[in-house]
Order: sequence, then structure tokens, then C-alpha cells
Amino acid sequence: MKSAILRAFGRAPPAVPWNSEESIREELFGVERLEEHAESLAAAQRVTARPITGRSLTARLKDNETVLLDAYRAIARAVGEGRAVTPAAEWLLDNYPLVEEQIREIRGDLPPGYYRQLPKLAGGPFAGYPRVFGVAWAFVAHTDSRFDPAMLRRFVRAYQRVQPLTIGELWAVAITLRIVLVENLRRGARRIVTSRTARQEADALADRLLGAEAPAAGQIAQLLERHGAAPLPESFAVQLVQRLRDQDPKATPVLAWLEERLAAEGKNVEQIVHDEHRRQGATNVTVRNVITSMRLISAVDWAEMVESVSLIDDTLRPASGFAAMDFATRNLYRSAIEELARGARRPELEIAQAALAAAAAAGTAREKDPGYHLIARGRRAFEASIGYRAPVRSWP
Repeated sequence: MKSAILRAFGRAPPAVPWNSEESIREELFGVERLEEHAESLAAAQRVTARPITGRSLTARLKDNETVLLDAYRAIARAVGEGRAVTPAAEWLLDNYPLVEEQIREIRGDLPPGYYRQLPKLAGGPFAGYPRVFGVAWAFVAHTDSRFDPAMLRRFVRAYQRVQPLTIGELWAVAITLRIVLVENLRRGARRIVTSRTARQEADALADRLLGAEAPAAGQIAQLLERHGAAPLPESFAVQLVQRLRDQDPKATPVLAWLEERLAAEGKNVEQIVHDEHRRQGATNVTVRNVITSMRLISAVDWAEMVESVSLIDDTLRPASGFAAMDFATRNLYRSAIEELARGARRPELEIAQAALAAAAAAGTAREKDPGYHLIARGRRAFEASIGYRAPVRSWP
């Protein structure tokens, strides 16, 4: 069965990824099923040569930062007043400095120039956004925000069996994972705050009904009118049920009113209590997973991770002394391949293979190193052979 993420690609008109406050959570996959999904996703995603304008991740990040700060302050205020909070709220309260650090790192690691160079998707819910962002979103959705380096490595490897990612995209995996985790945390934080507000409104109503001077029938009707005809928040309804059950019979008319409202929405008391408890438990797990994953991502050696999934590295290792070089030199080779691929408008793998072919055809030992053609004296001739055109800004 295809996931909602995969079904969305090719749909018209494309949905905006920010049009929901539901958690980024789909069916939980094991590693083999996750690999199958990566291959299906790679086959479904198509990049565009003419990116859609106005698709900025930094704008949403700024909005997420505001929402998370407001939620943190609301939770801190509730704790300061001696009110009980959910485990999810405690996770956010205790780890908010970590969240701030993640947002700062995203800003520093995703400058506008780098963002513009990332291949963008042509269609689906993420049209105009980086392809690697869609990859990260799928990984987070099908792991319930639980980061596992080994699973991520296999997921990215499986994706590239169908569609190679660029070197820049591989380096952006860590950044986009953080962006998606912050987005998911924002959604959990909004749910924490809105549910808490709804419960407080229910408590205020219950306090009026159960006070020493219980309101008359006419006053009760006025109190209920404030809640209008719109669907009741389930947190409000569940809290009201829990407060009024087994209480003074004078509160019975309100329970009858509540049951009628729920019936009009096709619900009943038992169902909403079950759903609310399930939703709260799921939010607790997701928020915990997000915070834990943020810590793990910061501890991963991303240079080693990128090299372990890089098809460029796979291409250069067997046919040269690439593996024996230090990281700085290997990175020079990769950077040269990125630059040449952009200037020649050819895939990076083709450039790497062309460099190996040029090295194999060379006469001297020095020329038989692909680096001679990528970053040394053979560069000019190699540029001509692949049809490289330097960007205008580099002209003398």
C-alpha cells in the first residue's frame, strides 16, 4: 500500500506542506519496507530545471521558531502557576535550549546560495522545494521522528538505486532532517497549547456549574451559547465529561447537551475519550522522539555519513587512490566534480566517470590520477572535453 506521501506526488493542484497541523506521521516502517518506500519515492519524484519561485524553507522556519517560543512560554507559565502538564509539554520545557540551538544551526548551514543550488521538485506537495527536503520528510514520517543513522544510510542508499542525489543534497540531508523535526515539534507544541486552552475552558465551565451557587437553567443556556455551533474541540469535550460525570444531577443537562452535539458530528462520548487519550499518547511519543533525534543528529559524524552514501565516492574508490587520501583532498575532488557538473550541465556521476576515463587514457603516472584532471594541470583540457562553461561571475 502506498503511503500518503507517495500518493501525493503527481496530484494537481499540489498541496502546500504547511497546510496541516497534524503530526508528520505515517505508517511505521521497518528497515526493509523503508528501503522499498525509498525506491518508490525516487521513481515518483521529478526535479524541475525551472524552479518555482517563492518556496522558502527559511520563512517557515522563522514561523516555527515563533510558535515554539510562544508554546514554551505558555508551558513555563502553567508550571509556574503549579498546574499539571503533559509529558510532551515537559519534554519541550526541559529541552527548549536544544531546540533553539537546532534552529540556529539550520540558519547557519543553509545559506541562500546553497539553497538555490539544491535540485527542486517539479510536482506533488513539495513542488518548488528541494528534493532532499521531500526525502527527509518521508524518512521522518515513516519512523515517527526516530533518528537511526543505520536506517537513514540504508534509506538514502535505496533511494539512489533509482535516482542519484547530488553531493550538495547529501550534505543537506542533516539540515533538512532538522527542518522537518522542527516542523513536527511545532505541530506537537501547537497541539499541546490548544488542547490545554480547551481543557481550561472546560474547567471554567465545570467550575461555574459545580460551584456553591449553581446557575439556573437560563444561565446554563447562556453559558452553552458561547460555544456556538462549530465542532467542539475534543480536548474540551473530554475534560468536561471527566469533570461532570458522577456529579450533581444539576449538571446532567449539560452532559445531555454535550452528547447531542457529539451525535450531530457522528461521535459519542466513549469514542472521543478513547481518541483523545490515543492522540495525547501519540503526541508524547512523537515529541520525545523529536527531541531525542535532535540530540543524536548533533552527535553524528556527517562527513563519514555523506561519504558512506556518496555514489561519487563509490565510483572513485575502486579505480584510483581516492580511498587512501585524507578527507580534505577527497572533498576537493568532490567539490571540483560539483562545479564541473554545474558548468557542463551534466550529472555528477558522468563527470566522475569522465575523469576516470581521462586518467585511464593518460600516459604518465601523475596524469593517471583523476585529480590531475579535476583540480590540477589537466583541468583546462578536461573542461573542454566535457563542454564546461564557467559561470559569468568567474570571468576575469
